[in-house]
Amino acid sequence: MFEKLDQIIEKHKHLEERLSDPALVKDRKKFESTAREHKELSRIVEVYGELRSCLEALEDARALLDDADPEMRNLAKAEIEEHEPRLEEITLRLRKLMLPKDPNDDKNVIIEVRAGTGGDEAALFATDLYRMYSRYAENRGWGVEELYRNENNLGGVKEVAALIKGAGAYSQLKFESGTHRVQRVPVTESQGRIHTSAATVAILPEAEEVEVDMDENELRIDVYRSSGPGGQSVNTTDSAVRITHVPTGLVVTCQDEKSQHKNRAKAMKILASHLLDMETRKQNEERSAQRKSLIGSGDRSDRIRTYNFPQDRVTDHRIGHSQHGLEGFLQGEIAEMVQRVIETREAERLAEFEGSGESEESAE
Repeated sequence: MFEKLDQIIEKHKHLEERLSDPALVKDRKKFESTAREHKELSRIVEVYGELRSCLEALEDARALLDDADPEMRNLAKAEIEEHEPRLEEITLRLRKLMLPKDPNDDKNVIIEVRAGTGGDEAALFATDLYRMYSRYAENRGWGVEELYRNENNLGGVKEVAALIKGAGAYSQLKFESGTHRVQRVPVTESQGRIHTSAATVAILPEAEEVEVDMDENELRIDVYRSSGPGGQSVNTTDSAVRITHVPTGLVVTCQDEKSQHKNRAKAMKILASHLLDMETRKQNEERSAQRKSLIGSGDRSDRIRTYNFPQDRVTDHRIGHSQHGLEGFLQGEIAEMVQRVIETREAERLAEFEGSGESEESAE
């Protein structure tokens, strides 16, 4: 670890020198990229300084254990008892900072929520999930721009997608992908029976144009008249757009805008993010045979989280954690659960990284 840290110190010094170069300041994009990397390494350098100070204090205290003065020996023991746990805490913090960074962590997010098993109730639950993530984003000061929505007759969404704009949005939301299951009495249930329904959530890093190379010849673009709930026509022109990426079979539709041009632009943005996500997952799967799929099938049994209304409880099955206060959770108060999942994933990555002894070029 210390050899790697010495390399980081040298790189940090080099970046500091580059940032003072007038030629770099003129190139805004390179300057911002260099400043961002310098900031990330500065955190490691700072914690490394804490580690060295702690190690020096421990070394001085241990040297006093053989002192002839009993008071000095007792003082040394107290110093050791104080600094040893601190050394463990600093070391763990440093190792986490040294984990290979996910290159997508700072990106905006495209979130897609789709109704799964459960018919109309699943569509209503999908609406609840979309509102939950939207309010969580707004509470953090992030922007939410809806890209498309397909509703049923009851006001539930069959599918909805939005762009969430905010610093570190992907780093906070990337583990929310998967099948979410709900257990409650549907508004359409006259007998008061509890039903189980599901909806899927996909979290995609927003793709920049330079990151995804899309060949227009590999796209099939269809236009048609947009429709509302129940299939009724809501537009007299062919403004809705369906784009099919032929090599992968990915299909994206958008019909919210009255302009065909705007619908096409939104659909292309979503498609690009899907392709970036597919490429990222492919690379990750090559590094780890245990890599899981981004989203499940939408079946009731394939889930990452269950929302149990009768027991007022939400459970994340990946980390085995449950908490009460379901109403507040669905109003966007999900920060505690999100952080617990992130910490668990970080611990898993740390164990895998240290166990393999290899440097990964991108995170999970």
